[in-house]
Amino acid sequence: MVIAIDGPSASGKSSTAGAVARAIGAVHLDSGALYRALTAVAQDLPERTADAVVRVAEARDLELREVGGELVPFLDGRDAEPLLRTPEVTGLVSQVSALSGVRDWVNARIRAAARSDRTLVIDGRDIGTVVFPRAPVKIFLTASPEARARRRLLQRGQEPDPARVEREAARLTERDRLDSSRAVAPLSAASDAVILDTTSLDFDEQIGRIVRVVRERMKGR
Repeated sequence: MVIAIDGPSASGKSSTAGAVARAIGAVHLDSGALYRALTAVAQDLPERTADAVVRVAEARDLELREVGGELVPFLDGRDAEPLLRTPEVTGLVSQVSALSGVRDWVNARIRAAARSDRTLVIDGRDIGTVVFPRAPVKIFLTASPEARARRRLLQRGQEPDPARVEREAARLTERDRLDSSRAVAPLSAASDAVILDTTSLDFDEQIGRIVRVVRERMKGR
């Protein structure tokens, strides 16, 4: 069973999906981390084509491994997390993830991970629309750019003063524009997704609402 949690950048998809997975005893997979791992590979390449990125990623044994209830990317035999959140990767990931061949490669690995008896909570931008369009539970998280900007700044340990919030909100709005207008798998909510605006919700409230939806859909399965 797949529970799809989609939404724009900084909407809290990963932290929310992880908490939901723990609440229901499932495994969490952050698809964005896999795209970031590919971007970490791509940043050193002279030519950033999908074929080149995938070829080098496979040569460096990029794969998903389960660690503490999370499916996380490993690169060169090591947990890739330290490479994923650098400013360079953050600035390039939208470009790399828009490559059709890159998305096909990621989607194939996500679908392979779902071929088991375990329940997966997977977050991303097109999990419920492209990767698992028949997922029984689809959640689309959203929040105002300002709310998302404040959360992103706090996550970085920065003071969310008005000027910083304004700058970060502008960056997120531009990222939304790029993700929503790309030719391949644009960001959008599935027609049967539950839309959850978390602008005025605290973290426990949004987890509680999603868990209730999940448990209701899981009845009788």
